[in-house]
Amino acid sequence: MTQKKTTKTSKTSTRDAIVNSYMTYVLENERLPLSVYKFCKENNIKETEFYSEFGSFESLQQGIWNQFFDHSMTLAHKDKAYTEFSNKEKMLTFFYTFFEILSANRSYVLFVLSAQQSPLKNLSQLRGLRQKIKSFAASLIEEKNDTQQLKILKQPVAVFSEGAWIQTLFILKYWMDDSSPSFEKTDVVIEKSVRAIFDVFETTPLESVIDFGKFLWKERMA
Repeated sequence: MTQKKTTKTSKTSTRDAIVNSYMTYVLENERLPLSVYKFCKENNIKETEFYSEFGSFESLQQGIWNQFFDHSMTLAHKDKAYTEFSNKEKMLTFFYTFFEILSANRSYVLFVLSAQQSPLKNLSQLRGLRQKIKSFAASLIEEKNDTQQLKILKQPVAVFSEGAWIQTLFILKYWMDDSSPSFEKTDVVIEKSVRAIFDVFETTPLESVIDFGKFLWKERMA
């Protein structure tokens, strides 16, 4: 048992070392590394160790975004009251935590999301994140559906989960352009957008949607 635990710890530390070296390389050189061989040589990493964790730089980039998500969920669950939160509160907690982590790594995130001339190539690194967020959102709506006795009151899981992903991309774009102190305006967007999307799916009055639209229009005209 001890040996297995040590092996797992070693594997995690190797993965973290590669991630940290990659992010540092990108920030210090202001470019993406061109080859795994040169990257490993310059950072004293065995090439076999790199490929035991990641198949390519593309999978490494996706892995970094996955870590952002996993770390956000770990921090969210550290709150003893998390399990008692409503689904809306759980999503709010995730977004607040996720964007705090992005803010702590803002220079890296801004660079890699604009490194390629093609927007599609820049977004390809978010594939794993997309699946994780959709799965998280789906679990929230499925949990809500389990409490509904009438089938007509149950919400479409696929639509809700895809909406959560589109919402993530929207907030991400807003955060990238946000120049307010401590990204306070992004926090407002998170609160209003989460409240709006839940109000839509709970078929409550659309006041929050209108409120959110007014806020976006005001920011656009500012």
